[in-house]
Amino acid sequence: MQTIEKKSSKKAWAEALAQPAQEFPSTQLQILSGKIPEGLRGTLYRNGPARLERGGIRMGHWFDGDGAILAVHFTDAGATGVYRYVQTDGYKEEAAAGQLLYGNYGMTAPGPIWNKWLKPIKNVANTSVLALPDKLLALWEGGKPYALDLQTLETWGEDDLSGLTNLLPYSAHSKRDQETGEIFNFGMTPGLNATLNIYKSDSTGRILQKAAHELEGVPVVHDFVFAGQYLVFCIPPVRLNLFPTLIGLSDFGHSLEWQPSKGTQILVVDRHTLEVVSRTEAEPWYQWHFANGYVDVSGSVVVDIIRYPDFQTNQYLREVATGETHTAAVSTLWRMHLDPSTGKVKAIEEIMDRHCEFPIVPLQDQGQSCRQTYLTVHRQGVDTRKEIFGAIARFDHKSETLTIADCGENRYPSEPIYASDSQNPQQGWIITVVYDGNSDSSEVWVFDADTLDEEPVCKLALPSVIPHSFHGTWKPA
Repeated sequence: MQTIEKKSSKKAWAEALAQPAQEFPSTQLQILSGKIPEGLRGTLYRNGPARLERGGIRMGHWFDGDGAILAVHFTDAGATGVYRYVQTDGYKEEAAAGQLLYGNYGMTAPGPIWNKWLKPIKNVANTSVLALPDKLLALWEGGKPYALDLQTLETWGEDDLSGLTNLLPYSAHSKRDQETGEIFNFGMTPGLNATLNIYKSDSTGRILQKAAHELEGVPVVHDFVFAGQYLVFCIPPVRLNLFPTLIGLSDFGHSLEWQPSKGTQILVVDRHTLEVVSRTEAEPWYQWHFANGYVDVSGSVVVDIIRYPDFQTNQYLREVATGETHTAAVSTLWRMHLDPSTGKVKAIEEIMDRHCEFPIVPLQDQGQSCRQTYLTVHRQGVDTRKEIFGAIARFDHKSETLTIADCGENRYPSEPIYASDSQNPQQGWIITVVYDGNSDSSEVWVFDADTLDEEPVCKLALPSVIPHSFHGTWKPA
C-alpha cells in the first residue's frame, strides 16, 4: 500500500525557528563576496528570541523565546562573530531542570496550578540592546536589563542602572541624544491603572532623573518618540483584562483586548523636566514602533509611525512561533503633526502604503529631521499572511520614493542597522543579518546606504543559524 507523504505548508523562514539556536565562540568570519569597507569599524549587536522550546514543549508566543545576542566586530583584521544566550536567572534555572518552568507573555507556567502564581513571568532579555561605554545591556520591557561584556558577551547579571527598583522595569526602546549623550527610556508598572515611569540617564546609562505618570487601565506601550525637546507617547486602545492573569487562568497576551472606542491617547512630555506638557486623544490605531520625531520650523512635533488599523498583529506574531502564519496584520508608514502645547493632532496621513516594519534612522538623526527612513518590507507578490519580510528598503521623505533591496527567494533579512563610516561622515552602511532558507544558513550583508538596490558590498558567513531577531544597534569603534 502506498503511503502519501503530507507536504508541509510551512514556508522556508520557519526552519530558522524550528530548533534552539546554537551558540558559537569568537570566530573569524569568512568573506563570501566583496570586501569589508575600510571605514566600517565598530560592532553590530543584535538580540532576539533564540530558543522557543525546551523539554519537548513549545513556547506560546514569539515574544517568549530566550534571548541570544549576536556581536559582529569589524576591525582592521577583518570581522569576528560571537553568539551567546543571555544567562538570565530563569534561563539558567530552566536549563538545569531540562524543562520549562515559567510563564511569559504568551503562556502560563506549565506544571501544577501553583506554578502559575509562583513562576508567572521570566525575564527573557530578548528584545533589544543598548551599547554603553563599558557594557552591553540586553533589554526586555518587563524587567531590569541584563549587563554583558561588550567583547565576549559574557552575562554579568541584572543591572539597576543606579535607579531601578524591583517595580521599575526598563523598556526595550531607549533613545539617545547624540549631542548631549543623554539616554531616555521608560517602563510600565502594572496596577488597576498602570504607571508610566520615564527615565533620563547620562551617557554611561546611570539614571539621573525619574518621573511617574498614571495611565488609564493597563495598556501596551512598546516604544516612544524622542523629538527634539519632547518625548511623545502614543497609548493604543489595547487594555489588559487583569483578573484572568492575576489568578493564572490566562497569559498576558491572550488577556489583551482591543477597545477602539478608547481612541489613542497621546502624551507629550518635556525632555528636561519629564513632566507631561499635554494629553489628548486621537483616532484608534496600534503601533509597535516609531521611526523618528522632530520639531519643525513652525513648532509642530512631527512623528513617523508604523501604524496598524487594529491589534491583529498580536495573533500574527503568536503564529510566527509555530512556524506557520495565516493572520493578516498589515502596517504602513504614517506621519503625524502635533501641537505640543495642546497635544492636538493637526494632521495625520499615510505616507507609504506598503506593508513595513522595524523602521530606523541613522543614530545621529534621532530626534531631528531626517530625509531617509530604513525599514523591512515584503518582496513583491508574496502572500503577506504566510511570509515574513524578505527585503529591506529606504524611504526618501523628500522625493517620496522607495528603494528596495530584495534579498531573493527564501531569504529573510533582519531590521536594517545604519553604521556611519569612520573615515567619511557623508558615507553610511546598512547592515542586516539574512537567514537563507535555501541553504539553512545565516549571513551578514553590508549595503552602501546610498545604493541600497545594488548588490551588497560585502557578505559574511556565520557559523550557525541566527533565528529571526528583533532589534540591534551599531557601536562605532
